[in-house]
Amino acid sequence: MSMIQNDKNLWWKGGAIYQIYPRSFYDSNADGIGDLKGITDKLDYVASLGVEGIWISPFFKSPMKDFGYDVADFRKIEPIFGTMEDFDEMLEKAHSLNLKIIIDLVCSHTSDHHEWFQQSAKGKDNDKSDWYVWVDPKPDGSPPNNWQSVFGGPAWTFNARRGQYYLHNFLSTQPDLNFHNKDVQDEIMDTARFWLDKGVDGFRMDVVNFYFHDQELRDNPPKTDDGNGCIQYEGLWPYTMQHHIYDKSRPENIGFLEKVRALTNEYEDRMLVGEIGDDSPFDLAAEYTEGHHRLHTAYSTAMMAGINVELTAKDIRNPVTEEHSINGDSWPCWAYSNHDVVRVASRWAKNNPNNHPNFSKMLMASLACLRGTFCIFQGEELGLKEAELKFEHLVDPWGIALWPEWQGRDGCRTPMPWNEHEHNAGFTDMEGMPWLPVCRKHYPMSVRQQELDKKSMLNFTKDFLTWRKDNTVFRHGEIEFMDHGEDILILRRYDEKENFTCLFNLREDERKIDLHKKITEMHYSLDASFEESCVTLSSFGFAIVS
Repeated sequence: MSMIQNDKNLWWKGGAIYQIYPRSFYDSNADGIGDLKGITDKLDYVASLGVEGIWISPFFKSPMKDFGYDVADFRKIEPIFGTMEDFDEMLEKAHSLNLKIIIDLVCSHTSDHHEWFQQSAKGKDNDKSDWYVWVDPKPDGSPPNNWQSVFGGPAWTFNARRGQYYLHNFLSTQPDLNFHNKDVQDEIMDTARFWLDKGVDGFRMDVVNFYFHDQELRDNPPKTDDGNGCIQYEGLWPYTMQHHIYDKSRPENIGFLEKVRALTNEYEDRMLVGEIGDDSPFDLAAEYTEGHHRLHTAYSTAMMAGINVELTAKDIRNPVTEEHSINGDSWPCWAYSNHDVVRVASRWAKNNPNNHPNFSKMLMASLACLRGTFCIFQGEELGLKEAELKFEHLVDPWGIALWPEWQGRDGCRTPMPWNEHEHNAGFTDMEGMPWLPVCRKHYPMSVRQQELDKKSMLNFTKDFLTWRKDNTVFRHGEIEFMDHGEDILILRRYDEKENFTCLFNLREDERKIDLHKKITEMHYSLDASFEESCVTLSSFGFAIVS
């Protein structure tokens, strides 16, 4: 049992983290784009949810080709979000409300507007010439290998000035840094220290397994089955057709993570959560969180896949069980939604064809009952569904490329609805349309409207997270699943003092479950009742009993 796991005073361990996508949270200056002052204005609201901390997506200087995940200066604030003084004010107020702040450390790549890349692209004999991954063309002029970009097309773009290709795992405007260069590592470490000195409480490390590449530039092998030659992938996206052995998740990554952890340990009560995208994410998460000298926790996307898919118990049970079986001492970080995927109320909407209000409440409770830290994406506490956009309103380059098969990530990024009676639902005072249109279907689900309704999703979230805080077994206890088919999720949370059984009805039909043991108390429930050993769950009802 690790020392970290026994330490129950760590703010993030078993806590709730609220993700803010700043462009869409609240616009304080009527330019149609959310900003840091807007976050500050709404911190009292965030604190009222009962979360321990906030993860803020990037607000650094950027040309916004990938909406902040293409950084042009790691130590400057993008003017559309405000100033460094605005950041300091936000951080101070958050801390006064006992809210921790973690920020995105996006360091696998930069923007092509970054001065490092601008200098590197000038030639092969300057101080930054080896700060990015430059490779000569093959004799026929083609890229050096078969690596593909996550966003489509080859992961290589030719630069005529240098006469070489540069690597980009994402957009061509996001060149990859060369972490085999110690100067690059040192600069990223200095950047991390800059923000730690400012007082941030940790980093969400974006695509943390993408830092290093294979220096031999070997081709990735294709995905095949047991040798029969059948390709195992869904859709026709080239990136999914390869086993990503050489373009990411390289062994050298471990050493760099240990450096970052050592730096973080110089400061009190800070944390590192890494986003892992890999063919074997749980194996890698176990490796990246092993012991006390790497990441504190790994952010899992295992429960965020698909578009309009059916939710079954195994979709939640299997990832938690697999993660725990690989390394029982590691501490996971779960989420159902974020800024890159279809909102959970829409993604699993097949379970809820009649739009029953209990569905989102049940999902929130199930997430909060899992062993680990968990993240709530802004609007999830309102039960917001994915916004449907017209093609002319799309701004996400991924969505524009895939239209009409998929609208990309814009549908989960539309602005927060604060007041249904105000223009743009209170997100901005600007006269026209903000950077993305406010979804008309979100107006009736506004914060103001839900605050007035005692039975709303918002008030349920506040109440349940508050109740959870008073029952520490949900923060630090162990977990065990009980099999009752795929329509009912049953799990136990227990420690040396308490033993709670949590039952969740994933379907609209009423269900009666016999636990084959006498139930003495129902601690929390939603449309549920019990008698002797049996629990009855109404549509998407849940119960926590002992």
